[in-house]
Amino acid sequence: MAPELTDQPFRDGLTARILVADDEPRLLYTLASLLRSRGYKVSEAHGGRQACELIDRQGFDLALLDLRMPEVNGFDVMAHLANGQPECGVIVISGESSFSSVSRALRRGALDYIRKPFDPEELLATVESVIGKKSLLKAHEHIQLRLEKSEALHRYIVNSSPDIVFMLDQKGHFCFVNSKVESLLGYQPSELCGQHFRHILDDRDVARGTMALKGPNITADTPRTLEVRLKTRGSRRATRHFEITAFAIDPQTWPHSGATQGGGNGNGARYYGTARDVTERKEAEAFINFQAYHDLLTRLPNRALFKDRLELAITHAKRGGQKLAVMFLDLDRFKVINDTLGHAMGDRLLQAVTHRLEKCLRKGDTLSRFGGDEFTLLLPSIHNHEDARQIAKKLIDALRAPFQLGDHEVFVGVSIGISIFPEAGETMDQLIQNADIAMYHVKAKGKDSYRFYSESMSIDTANRLNLERDLRQALECDELRVFYQPQMCSTSNRVVGLEALVRWQHPERGLLYPRDFLPLAEETKLIGQLSERVLDQAFQDVGQWIRSGRPDLRLAVNLSPIQVEHSRFVETLMQQVETHNFPAGNLEIEITENVIMNDLEQISQKLRELASFGVRIAIDDFGTGYSSLNYLHRLPIHTLKVDQSFIKAIRSGDDGACIVNAIVAMAHGLKLDIIAEGVETDEQLEYLRSLGCHQVQGFFYGPARPATEISKILGITKARADSLG
Repeated sequence: MAPELTDQPFRDGLTARILVADDEPRLLYTLASLLRSRGYKVSEAHGGRQACELIDRQGFDLALLDLRMPEVNGFDVMAHLANGQPECGVIVISGESSFSSVSRALRRGALDYIRKPFDPEELLATVESVIGKKSLLKAHEHIQLRLEKSEALHRYIVNSSPDIVFMLDQKGHFCFVNSKVESLLGYQPSELCGQHFRHILDDRDVARGTMALKGPNITADTPRTLEVRLKTRGSRRATRHFEITAFAIDPQTWPHSGATQGGGNGNGARYYGTARDVTERKEAEAFINFQAYHDLLTRLPNRALFKDRLELAITHAKRGGQKLAVMFLDLDRFKVINDTLGHAMGDRLLQAVTHRLEKCLRKGDTLSRFGGDEFTLLLPSIHNHEDARQIAKKLIDALRAPFQLGDHEVFVGVSIGISIFPEAGETMDQLIQNADIAMYHVKAKGKDSYRFYSESMSIDTANRLNLERDLRQALECDELRVFYQPQMCSTSNRVVGLEALVRWQHPERGLLYPRDFLPLAEETKLIGQLSERVLDQAFQDVGQWIRSGRPDLRLAVNLSPIQVEHSRFVETLMQQVETHNFPAGNLEIEITENVIMNDLEQISQKLRELASFGVRIAIDDFGTGYSSLNYLHRLPIHTLKVDQSFIKAIRSGDDGACIVNAIVAMAHGLKLDIIAEGVETDEQLEYLRSLGCHQVQGFFYGPARPATEISKILGITKARADSLG
């Protein structure tokens, strides 16, 4: 049932008149309707220009203004009100939330600030509060005009005031204070009379507060206004903020008789004034200021504050001939955790990381959240590179221990780039940029480490940008090529599988190998598009060979962590298989141990889903990654690929062969297929045969070759392939 609409009394039985100005018609209508439903008299202005026209024609008690309006903005309307209707209160309702805008609005006289989108009940409560306060203030002012004629009225006004009303003698001692001091500060009026007013001043404001009354320009017409902190007593808050307005009293006109309902009687008074509690406003301003310069999740300084402090540190370093360091920190594996466990867990992880990093810092260091999972660190006044090096090591070590997020134990690392002033730059932007460049070099070299910036890195970065541009061009111009390395049966010398390997036929640099461009492809998020091209070609080529008389031929493809960790990985891969009518049982995907262990639960689910379609799973570079072997029992793994570094260790009587022995024996025990990579000599081949490792690949049988050469090896003529394709 809708509430009954009643007029809102304001003063003398009148209804409050409210001006609403906004350039959004729907919001303007909604706001006006909401206020009318509570009985207010509302005038609507579509934009600032119309608002000024209404102000010129009508009187208003309150104005609700948007700041960002075309032609005439909210600040202009506030100025127009101040000139024409200074008694009209203002509430700002705006989507503009910057500190400068909020602060400017409050300084211009706005009584409150409400952000869009607003809560209707909150807005109505604010309007009612402001109108109530204005009503009280107007009554207060009206009664003060009659103060000289009615002492009884004086008592009512003073002791009913929402502010502390006081009188001071020539030396600054209280000779009167109203009862409001008890509810606001906890003092009895009687105990303050005779005390110097510095008795209740916060120690930090004693000097400024006492000096304020000593100026010669304080008169009845020119009061002294200042903001100070006043001490409370008992269990109350230690200090509260007050706006003090003090007037001089003319001894010739001040009546020295008559008791008052407060402390003292006012005899000997030379100053009178009010103290208004502005604690809530100051706290709001402080919070707004904190929001402007801090990250609310981690409570760390944000980018703006970090740059301010870095600029100041550079100035001091130049003046004192000192060094300073800027570190750029980027978390390793954070994206995987954030995408897998959700943003809430990601936020908890960032807070936990912040806590550990802060424990490594010195007094005076500034750690900031630069954005996402990136942090920056300012180390002022260092002696040499070693000081920065020690801090970087501490930061890396601090993050190596696992983080417990609910039921999940996760691991992250950190890659750190370091720039030293003045060697690596003399400006704020140079130091941050060069630290960022050094950090990317750490990422490229394996992550979880640190590096100092050097000029050669900038050259490498420029080359990297050129290569990135060329790689995007390569995808557009079909410059990628698929080569195949045979996987052989060591006993029959028959091709049993083909591993698809990408090459880039660069128009200027010739044939490039994966190590030259795949890390860049992963970093620039081009790996997905690149892999799609490679798989399309591989499915087409191997599919033809299978249909040409090699139905048991296996296609092995390497997949990057980014591909496997993608939420639609399985769906995308199986769509490609279906599009090319490729038999799923002939496909074997190769992933590393580290990819699995980044998120065992999620990866396991994806691998089981692929296995249900008949796709085979191979662990590539087995033995070089994660140390635990428990996952072998939990995953649908079909093949282990022995890393070539272990194959190279095979020598007659060499202990290095023991690792190969153990891996082959374990594979047999678990009933898994095993393939040895990097076989190059007769000795290695014979040793593997003796162990029962019957599938091998490597330069002993030749390098990876284009499809035309593979067709010859398989004994498949082009004509036959075309007829079956």
